[in-house]
Amino acid sequence: MADIRPFRAYRPAKGMEERIAALPYDVYSREEACAVVAENPDSFLAIDRAETQFDSTTDTYAPEVYEKAAEMLRERIEEGKFRQEDTPCYYLYELTMEGRSQTGIVACASIDDYCNNVIKKHENTRADKEADRIRHVDVCNMQTGPIFLAYRETIPLKQIKQEVKKLAPVYDFVTQDHVGHRVWVISKPEQIAAIRDAFAQIYQIYIADGHHRCASAVRVGLMRREQNPGYEKDAEFNYFLSVIFPDEELKILDYNRVVRDLNGLTEETFLEKIRQFFTVRIEISKQPDSIPVESKKSFAPEKKGQFGMYLNGTWYSLTAKESIRSEDAVKGLDVSVLQDYLLGPILGIHDPKTDRRIDFVGGIRGLSELMCRCTPKTPGAEPEMAVAFSMYPTSIRELFAVADAGLLMPPKSTWFEPKLRSGLFLHSLS
Repeated sequence: MADIRPFRAYRPAKGMEERIAALPYDVYSREEACAVVAENPDSFLAIDRAETQFDSTTDTYAPEVYEKAAEMLRERIEEGKFRQEDTPCYYLYELTMEGRSQTGIVACASIDDYCNNVIKKHENTRADKEADRIRHVDVCNMQTGPIFLAYRETIPLKQIKQEVKKLAPVYDFVTQDHVGHRVWVISKPEQIAAIRDAFAQIYQIYIADGHHRCASAVRVGLMRREQNPGYEKDAEFNYFLSVIFPDEELKILDYNRVVRDLNGLTEETFLEKIRQFFTVRIEISKQPDSIPVESKKSFAPEKKGQFGMYLNGTWYSLTAKESIRSEDAVKGLDVSVLQDYLLGPILGIHDPKTDRRIDFVGGIRGLSELMCRCTPKTPGAEPEMAVAFSMYPTSIRELFAVADAGLLMPPKSTWFEPKLRSGLFLHSLS
């Protein structure tokens, strides 16, 4: 059973929510984060990435950076920019993008459920990325970035959400990327009890996005346990900030690949090798150079087992032959098929996590980005990348299957949109 409980959130004072809400800390480079904060000092990114308050000579991970984050957070609470709920509540958080909405329940999930695999993972984490957020959460004494969780929808939870959304939201705004955000507070005792009981009937919850933030929050909770012998079971550090979405409302976008060279192969030999494992077909012939890249046609796969390939200005479809398809939860993923039968054996990319010849492009960037990366910047110049692959998106069902099997997905298998905003809900550890 899942232990998903209400909490006393710190959240923006009315009228501040749009200025405070920020994209996750890890979608920005340091330079980009500094530019965002310079334009909007109230952005929560200033706290999530407190190196923005120092010049470039200060290391991003210096102790004073985390201390500055904690100082700024305290100041903004004292200034009244954040206010804490009087009693523990649940919240609804609805995001709307391109006419599609998804509504999650904002709550605190149990670190024990994470350790006992009630909350399931599908990615490995890196110690260096964990260390950064461990220090941030520990020094701030606050969880500031919600973990994106998913569950199989249930009728009781669906009915409660429908009932709550009949009321006026406490926040309702649209961000610069045209994503709508609405928030409702769930404070009625009977609704709180019903939500907690409904989650207690669920035995599998899945991390959709935020594996590093989740692992870091759990590590801090375990550290606090060691520091507080005889701790109470309901201590706040035993729980981590989450937004939990039903599977039927989620959409995973494609996560595409670009490769720098053909591993010493000619174009003809490259295509010949691909035909061993894939049926190759020209979909869009080379288009005139006079057409801007962003206006050129592109090819997106229409089904699982099909890939788009952009090579020397031509779009091909690659369809995996039956001999290489698999029912295995991981080997059957399209990202695995491409890696195991093309990127690895033909292009020589055996570790996509570390090989600098490959890069990954989230589907939110569009397929024109793939063509741009494979098009010379000036006439006669060499393009940055030689070949690009457009992917059919991994499904939420595939994600659940991998996690249920206790397996891990290959790197860069899923891209979720829209992104949750940081700063709308904060969870104090004390």
